[in-house]
Amino acid sequence: MESILLKGVSAIKEKKITHTIPFGFEPSKTTTGKGTLIYYDTFEHTSDAELDFAAQLAGERAFIRLVLYPLHEETVRRMTKEPVRAYHKRLDQLHEWRREHSSGGAGIIIEGFEGKRKKYTPMDTALRHLTQTYPSPYFVYMSPETANLFASFESFEEWIVKLRLLLPMEPSVLHPRLAEYRGRWDVAST
Repeated sequence: MESILLKGVSAIKEKKITHTIPFGFEPSKTTTGKGTLIYYDTFEHTSDAELDFAAQLAGERAFIRLVLYPLHEETVRRMTKEPVRAYHKRLDQLHEWRREHSSGGAGIIIEGFEGKRKKYTPMDTALRHLTQTYPSPYFVYMSPETANLFASFESFEEWIVKLRLLLPMEPSVLHPRLAEYRGRWDVAST
């Protein structure tokens, strides 16, 4: 019985194959895209054309994911004091757009983090959740008004080095910190 076990062990040892890999070899990546485009907005006045533009932008810049991040009404109330429809109605609108989207919504995610919290979510908490959940590098698509508001937060300088901003147009009034970090944001055009 021992001889059979020894033959089995020696047979296993003989099948070991050694591969040599040159120094500095990096395996090819399976995906051709890069990172995540996060659309951070209330989606109160966002049209289907603007959503199509964001999807087109994500496709042309080869992002792996387009994450739509709708803000809860409590977050909007604390940030801008602007009245918005209920969170679930804006969320339904985004789901309807995604279903009608020509590509079938591949790579488009509607993030429901604020809906689960059902309360005010600071931008830091939202960005921390998004950066821990999705692949880097991170590009955040937001309105010029939201970008100016973001630049006024204390944590702006901490976040602007970890992500880049994409704006649909140049802000009419530029916050001093946005001007200081001009190299970390860009006007999105396809």
